[in-house]
Amino acid sequence: MAGIKRANIKSGIRVSIVLKKDQRSGKLTEGVVKDILTNSPAHPHGIKVRLESGDVGRVKDILSGD
Repeated sequence: MAGIKRANIKSGIRVSIVLKKDQRSGKLTEGVVKDILTNSPAHPHGIKVRLESGDVGRVKDILSGD
């Protein structure tokens, strides 16, 4: 799973994230990364990001990048 390593996440790439409210259901939200909120190089549940839409969640899949 590429979403657990901070080095794989860059501003401007399209990702699927799971929002805090959707963690139980596993529902994914797609969007473009605006900010990376996790400072550590890796996180077992996914790197926390803010999308351009303002949604905050943990990256589950990287859909496209530069």
